[in-house]
Amino acid sequence: MPRNVYPQFPSRTYVDSFLRAALAEDVGAGDVTTRAVAGRKRVPATGVCLAKEPCVVAGLPVALRAFELLDRRVKATGKMKEGARAKKGKALFRVRGPAQALLGAERVALNVLSRLCGVATLTRAFVDRTKGTRAVVLDTRKTTPLMRSLEKYAVRAGGGANHRFGLGDAVLIKENHVVLAGGVKEALRRASRVETPVEIEVRNLKELGAALRAGAAWILLDNFSLPQLRKAVALARGRAVLEASGGVTLRNVRSIARTGVDFISVGALTHSAPAANLSFVLEERR
Repeated sequence: MPRNVYPQFPSRTYVDSFLRAALAEDVGAGDVTTRAVAGRKRVPATGVCLAKEPCVVAGLPVALRAFELLDRRVKATGKMKEGARAKKGKALFRVRGPAQALLGAERVALNVLSRLCGVATLTRAFVDRTKGTRAVVLDTRKTTPLMRSLEKYAVRAGGGANHRFGLGDAVLIKENHVVLAGGVKEALRRASRVETPVEIEVRNLKELGAALRAGAAWILLDNFSLPQLRKAVALARGRAVLEASGGVTLRNVRSIARTGVDFISVGALTHSAPAANLSFVLEERR
């Protein structure tokens, strides 16, 4: 931990199930507006998705799949590589097929793509701020329900790394677990019997010392100030992997990275990333 042991891209089964639910929610009984304007006759059309601001691309295969699921006659083509930086005005994908299908899947495709590009773009900003240091930017479990696989994929597309995916992947002893066990040492002793990676959260230098004496190999430094982080690195002397967490922003992430910690976990990557500004337009028929 962190370990990118998950598929580089979420499985087709997961993606299709997710998109079918999203399409059912949005399309419902049918697109009455397009039906009223275009009639029931299939009208061929071509649509293009454009970036209205610079962004890092993530999730194109998911967006394209939304159109294909609604109508298998749609031909969808991505125009950018995942993880690439798109300039304002750049075409991200193009789709051709019945206009009813293009407009029917448009909102689901853009909602998902905007979200994932937003996560990747914010992640890249954090990663760029830590260049030249040893620190690796990690995500957390603070994800949108049922979108974790996609959002953690977007973090990787943005250059970050994944922390544990779910509660079954690793032991992460937090404040409440320490209370349950009766102390840091006892919590670590009990956790040592589990055959998964073990990490423990500490809130101050005293708890850090206790964790080190108990043989902790991975320690999360929760809401430590910069001076405390520097002291923690000096105290650990390489005996444990150190992860900084809590209150991390684009303004302070470089200062945190320069303290010498190994990892920096940032919940904002997935809980506060602004959606990328994208548009979808049908090309005029000639």
